[in-house]
Amino acid sequence: MNTANIKFAPTRPEFFPTLSKRVNEYFRANNINKYSNSEMVVKTTFMFSLYLIPYFFMISGLTQSYWVYLGLAILMGFGKAGIGLSVMHDANHGAYSSKNWINKLMGYSLNLVGGHSFNWIVQHNVLHHTYTNIHEVDEDISPRGVLRMSPDSDWKPMHKFQHIYAWFFYGLLTFVWILVKDYVRLVRYQKEGLVKKQKASIAREWTVLILTKVIYLSYILVIPFLLTPFSFGQIFLAFFVMHYISGFILAIIFQPAHVIEGTEYPKPDLAGNLENNWAIHQMHTTTNFGHREKLFSWYVGGLNYQVEHHLFPTICHVHYRKIAHIVKQTAEEFGVPYKSKDTFFEAVAAHASLLRELGARPQPEIKVGLATA
Repeated sequence: MNTANIKFAPTRPEFFPTLSKRVNEYFRANNINKYSNSEMVVKTTFMFSLYLIPYFFMISGLTQSYWVYLGLAILMGFGKAGIGLSVMHDANHGAYSSKNWINKLMGYSLNLVGGHSFNWIVQHNVLHHTYTNIHEVDEDISPRGVLRMSPDSDWKPMHKFQHIYAWFFYGLLTFVWILVKDYVRLVRYQKEGLVKKQKASIAREWTVLILTKVIYLSYILVIPFLLTPFSFGQIFLAFFVMHYISGFILAIIFQPAHVIEGTEYPKPDLAGNLENNWAIHQMHTTTNFGHREKLFSWYVGGLNYQVEHHLFPTICHVHYRKIAHIVKQTAEEFGVPYKSKDTFFEAVAAHASLLRELGARPQPEIKVGLATA
């Protein structure tokens, strides 16, 4: 579906301006800015340390046991996911700092851990955040073949078991990105005109993608092979385990926010018109979880406050907990849904339940016609 044809409705236009005014007043009244603070600096340092310190131990020559090497790779997996959730994510939304160059620099932390920030910005900021849960536009619900995450996606017999096997494939998320998807996406985004819409140079993005991939694969695979006593197969296994852990963490944080019982999948009409305006559309398609789980929320970059994030993606996540009550209260006043699960595990269970529902064979539509005499 061409995104240019999709139009949000001008329904209840007063909701988001009222909410924005109240959120802005919170920051003004408390004399704080919407970007990062000392907590964010500490978190950034911790996440990079969780990724880099195990790596330097791995190549230092002090690690002669492969089990220790593998354990360090596991720590790197948690650090890799933490960088993505708590640092890169804010930076590429322009929420880390008021200075654009800092956001760009911290956004390239995705390239440091093997990804490509430009692809992520198009896929996440442009497509997912604008057209949340819209079939064939939001790539987060459009995995090809193996998983069915939208009622509008084609059904295959294998989907009957997706609530069982999905968890295995979630672990492959970043591994596939690194080796395949980044290249495929950049080709597709160029063909669909999305590179041009971002006013980006395709030559520059290909250069950045290839150069940073070479650097990443060199330090993560080649250098350990040269400096450690382990075989390339052992090193590659540790590399895979690291990615599997980070991919699994990222998937089980992002998926329950939109692919969960109670969520909605709005469908444009034949003219491309949607039922709601953009902000209310986000409220119908997004779910929070685990507000009382503070340590969990700290690690996942406040992304258990997905409603607040989708409405205010340029506000640093360290502020979400403070503005959540404003969002909830305003939603109640305007009769707009505010969806939330009490715990993370409740959200994961509701996600699994919807996977089972979407995996069931769709019932054929019954067409009722007029009887003829």
